[in-house]
Amino acid sequence: MESVFKNKIILITGGTGSIGSELVRQVLKYNPKKVAVYSRDETKQYELMESLGYPANVNLLIGDIRDVERLNFAFREVDIVLHAAAMKHVAISEYNPFEVIKTNIVGSQNVINAAINQGVKKVVAISTDKAVSPTGILGTSKLMMEKLFINANNYISSSDTQFLCVRFGNVLWSRGSVLPSWKNQIERDKKIKITNKDMTRFFMSREEAIELVLRSAAITQGGEIFTFKMSSINLMSLAKAFLEKYYTGQNIEIENIGVRSGEKMYEELFDASDLTKNILADGKLFIITPKNRLGDIYKTEVQESFYKGFEKYDASDGFTSNGSVDEVKIKELI
Repeated sequence: MESVFKNKIILITGGTGSIGSELVRQVLKYNPKKVAVYSRDETKQYELMESLGYPANVNLLIGDIRDVERLNFAFREVDIVLHAAAMKHVAISEYNPFEVIKTNIVGSQNVINAAINQGVKKVVAISTDKAVSPTGILGTSKLMMEKLFINANNYISSSDTQFLCVRFGNVLWSRGSVLPSWKNQIERDKKIKITNKDMTRFFMSREEAIELVLRSAAITQGGEIFTFKMSSINLMSLAKAFLEKYYTGQNIEIENIGVRSGEKMYEELFDASDLTKNILADGKLFIITPKNRLGDIYKTEVQESFYKGFEKYDASDGFTSNGSVDEVKIKELI
């Protein structure tokens, strides 16, 4: 992966979030010419630079992906964009749908347009398994973002920019995720809240999330959706494992509060549209290849020359969080 990032200018939108800031740290290991951190929060930018020790090749750019003019200015001379800026919380998104549209959909369209205008070579958009057969505002907005990015490879034939997406599961210990939320609840109320004991979710470590982004950027041909073969667990088992590991012997109550608006009982990695495409797999990674890019270029025999070590995957039975439960693996990650 070093050759992908070495001596390149990398811009990370949402670069002070829990994923964005870790992307900054990891990309710096590959000797880039410059890493530009694009986000709205000056305090978080200051804290990030403090933690990094003020490297000379990191630039801080205050900006919002809703701001077209600022994006076009920020994207000048950039080689690779890692697009992590987004509204991410299911419940908050349900009550703020107009703002979700402005950021996750219109903001993503702005990123696409700026990348094409400024000749960016690769743009990786971070999506979520909630984009698969969505029932809520957040998942729907992320599905629309995926559609924009994948089809951006087709609608301007003169552009050399490669657009691709990665689908995350729930990233353990990321900001606002379930484990730090439970930690805060225990400190405040001596109890934790779960929505439904039988609800299952895919989980991945922060390291796996970063690996997915960087590996996908390295092997993309443009237009794919990449995701890992993630393990899952139900929320009650996760809660018990969390309490056993960090609060052994303490009397911590588990409160069932019911499913919130926009939530599903289980998540999926593929939807009906994905199943019409060639899905490739190796031991860890799925690649959902684009269906129509450049005619028939993505026939299986050509794919094999693009993606060494991958074989066609039969996803007809689906890949759901109900069917990939691995409590041992998740307990190791927490």
